[in-house]
Amino acid sequence: MTTEQKPLVLVVDDEPQMMRFVRLALSSRGYQVIEATNANEGIQQVTAYTPDVVLLDLGLPDKDGIEVVKMLREWSRLPIIVISARGQEESKVAALEEGADDYITKPFGASELVARIRVALRHAALMRDTTTASIEIGREITVDLVKRVVTKRGEEVHLTKTEYKLLVALVKHAGMVMTHRQLLLEVWGPGHSDQVQYLRVYMTQLRHKLEADAAQPKHLLTELGVGYRLKLDG
Repeated sequence: MTTEQKPLVLVVDDEPQMMRFVRLALSSRGYQVIEATNANEGIQQVTAYTPDVVLLDLGLPDKDGIEVVKMLREWSRLPIIVISARGQEESKVAALEEGADDYITKPFGASELVARIRVALRHAALMRDTTTASIEIGREITVDLVKRVVTKRGEEVHLTKTEYKLLVALVKHAGMVMTHRQLLLEVWGPGHSDQVQYLRVYMTQLRHKLEADAAQPKHLLTELGVGYRLKLDG
């Protein structure tokens, strides 16, 4: 996608009413939209058009959406946002751990949808830009990935090795949901993939060091029953 092109969004959903809502919401905000009503057609559209973002329903008539995520992740890193009426934590976790970048539960508003797409596009651009040296979190926090230094209001914040690894894992997926298991594997390794209490303790420590109010965090956000999300703005 060049700066002159409008972002191309592929919507894979078999509900006509939802498809119409998403099409109107996105096209009125400057996005190009292509559509598919089943999994096989969706995969074909990905290969034919290489969209910038895929919005994927889980309840498709020919294949479960989680299986589609798994298939796409075998050869593509394009952003995938799951949209589904399944609100169960298990479905969210399964989709994210197979490689989805985000998850929106139906019904949702146009503003929320567009905000999630913008975050997904920004994250994809960040992943392509290998020269990125530092990330700003809000107006006060900077993470210098080259110097491995974190500052708050210009003063260095002293983090432990594990705290820093946890923060960097979230920074690399800024705006995206990371499940408990994904974070435990990345920070602590395979032997700790079910020890969620480790994660909670270190997340609390990070919040006390970085957030203005650790009890009401604005950046290190909890996704109940699923994991955590780092919000850069705000």
